[in-house]
Amino acid sequence: MKIHSVESRFIAIVFGAFLLFVAPLFALFLALSSERVTRERLNDAEILLQANVQALGKPLWDLDADSTATIATALRSGANVIYVRVRDTSGTIDIRMPPSPPDPDAVQSTVVSDILYEASDGTRKVGSAEIWVAEAGPISRLTRDEAAVFLIFLFAVGTIFVAAIIGNRVTIIRPLMRLTAAIEATRRLGSRHQVDWTSNDEMGYLARNFNEMQSRLEREENELKLAHARTTEIYNRTPAMLFTIDAENCIAAVSDYWLVATGYSRDAVIGRGFTEFVDAADHLIYRDRHEKGINGEGICEVTVRFHRADASVMDVLVHEVAMDSDGGQRGPTLSVMTDVSGLKEAENRNHRQAITDHLTGLLNRQGFESVLGELIAKAEEEKQQLACLFLDLDRFKWINDNLGHAVGDQVLCEVAVRLRNQLRFNDMVARLGGDEFAILLISPDAVQVAMDIGDRLCRALKEPVMINGSRLNVSASIGVAVYPDHAASAGDLLQKSDMAMYARKRNGKNGTRLFDDEIVDIARRRLEIEQCIEQALREDWFEAYLQPIVELGTGRVAGFEALMRLRHPEKGVLVPDEIVGVAEENGTIGKVGDVIFEKAIRSLAAVSQISGMGDCYLAVNFSPLQFDAALPSRLAAILLEHGVTASRIVIEITEAVLMLDSPAVRHVLDALGELGCRIALDDFGTGYSSLSYLNRFPVDIVKVDQSFVRSIGTQEAEISRKSRTLIEGITMISHQMGCIVVAEGIETEHQLQVLTEIGLDFGQGYLFSEPLPLPGLMARLSHIAARPHGHDRAVAGSRL
Repeated sequence: MKIHSVESRFIAIVFGAFLLFVAPLFALFLALSSERVTRERLNDAEILLQANVQALGKPLWDLDADSTATIATALRSGANVIYVRVRDTSGTIDIRMPPSPPDPDAVQSTVVSDILYEASDGTRKVGSAEIWVAEAGPISRLTRDEAAVFLIFLFAVGTIFVAAIIGNRVTIIRPLMRLTAAIEATRRLGSRHQVDWTSNDEMGYLARNFNEMQSRLEREENELKLAHARTTEIYNRTPAMLFTIDAENCIAAVSDYWLVATGYSRDAVIGRGFTEFVDAADHLIYRDRHEKGINGEGICEVTVRFHRADASVMDVLVHEVAMDSDGGQRGPTLSVMTDVSGLKEAENRNHRQAITDHLTGLLNRQGFESVLGELIAKAEEEKQQLACLFLDLDRFKWINDNLGHAVGDQVLCEVAVRLRNQLRFNDMVARLGGDEFAILLISPDAVQVAMDIGDRLCRALKEPVMINGSRLNVSASIGVAVYPDHAASAGDLLQKSDMAMYARKRNGKNGTRLFDDEIVDIARRRLEIEQCIEQALREDWFEAYLQPIVELGTGRVAGFEALMRLRHPEKGVLVPDEIVGVAEENGTIGKVGDVIFEKAIRSLAAVSQISGMGDCYLAVNFSPLQFDAALPSRLAAILLEHGVTASRIVIEITEAVLMLDSPAVRHVLDALGELGCRIALDDFGTGYSSLSYLNRFPVDIVKVDQSFVRSIGTQEAEISRKSRTLIEGITMISHQMGCIVVAEGIETEHQLQVLTEIGLDFGQGYLFSEPLPLPGLMARLSHIAARPHGHDRAVAGSRL
């Protein structure tokens, strides 16, 4: 009889349950029986030995070996006794039965007892007796009743086991065999066979559901056949070039519209490879369509040239979607082909427009980048050099802002014409955007050629440009980089020429600069500073140093100017000018300014605890880039946090802020004034139209630039006289406008004396004190506060 896997597993489960639950009970039963038998045998042996040991006293005392052997024989005849040994204390009598002891594994236990004799002088030990009890066998451990119970238990378990197997075969195996037979018949014959089984249990429920499923599948198969017939009709009548390609890339089916559009007959194309109809130049594109053209929806798109039956060629867009396949292999695809010849022509036209600058007719940035890669490959192939000239107009922003964009466009067109006139026929020129141009030229000695062309271009652009009868002066800064001497890739070449152009701008504009290592060092230094600024913001390296501002008439410390310092853990305190310039370029000046302002306010709150410093003000420099609409609210929050009134804060701005003449900047200045802050105009006298700012903006304090202060007392009397005259004029006008005047950079007693005579209000500089961190400043101010009151005046003429 064949045992099915389900039945085998059931038998294994039942047998496993028997081993897991019944076998341990049987083992426990045997263990308890064995323990009982062991105790009984040991007890019997002890009783037997005690009953005979008294009789051995007299024979051993008398050294009667025969009587002793007789008693030992009686001990040996005891039940379960397998070995007896009797000996006296003197070693004269030593009786063993049998002569050799049995195997220790056959011994259950050993009982030993001393043999005593009542002599005239008292009880004496005359020897010892020892008996060994045999180990009981498995069967002998059970009594007759226990054996009967055990057999009944085994019969009951066996009956349950057999009943479970028969019940499983009747209730589960038989219906499963019928279900399996129905499934096998369906598989072999293709028809939907049903299971002949009826019952009210789970197997009956399974059989009913299986029969219902078979009926439903039969209905669905009929519906699919009908749907397939309808789909085939729709496929052939759809007004689109539909076709099907099998796994071998052969045409398996085509729609009627496909035949009409291509001019072929169905018999002429079915079974042929689709590649046979594709132009030879596009074979590689078509073969790689699946690797390069599958989108997120699993649709493959490729555009190729298709040959019609009349030998004409049309551009077609082929959309392919893979149908189901077996085994993970690429199966047939359903495709639609669309004639895009008109769109392709328009696309080429648009591409030409996309890579051309509409204003000058030159290549734009996109066209330049595509040509740059091609020329690098050409230079590499011909073993030549490729030079890139990056050109930026020096005064174009002024022309655009003051004369309008229309004039600016005319200037760009004239510049493009002049560039073409100075270049060779095979040189390429492009407008990258705004007033930036780039030129590419190939030559065995590209460096010399590029520098010569750069000089010619600078001379050509230096000639005035006539626009609407006006003469406009335009110059250019040009940077040159050469492949492969300076760069190893297209992007690197453009970047190096751009860096060389900016280096030329920093050194005076209107000229040509060849890329060199110095430019790399400057860029590397700037990158190091950028990274240092970012790390300083993360790890709190920025500090606010305070420099006292002294009232020149009394020598009293009236306030402090907050100055930014970056304390690097390895490099020490870094120069702030370079850090501020980079921070303004990369946009981190706002974060740096907020950190310095918050720390300066915290320092002011600490200084205010010193006697006489409670009303000192704090002057803080702000970059033009910090003037955003949220600045007043941020300052107010910091002041509120540290309990400092806004009237003690002076916002120092440069003329660059006012030159913006922006309504947004004016709104921020008004908001700061409403908050209670005062506005100080820093570096006064070094910019343009300085005097007009005093009238147009809410300026409260004017700070005389330290360049004028240093000129006082120089060796050249004329320069000293003019500087004094300028300071006198600034002071007089500022006082007339209601502004306080502060002098910066006071370093000598002579400068202090002259400024006091002129009548300036306050001053600061190394004569009084260098900028100090908070601990040093607190120590110095505490020392001043401890001086007698009469010494305050002396502060004006000495360091703090």
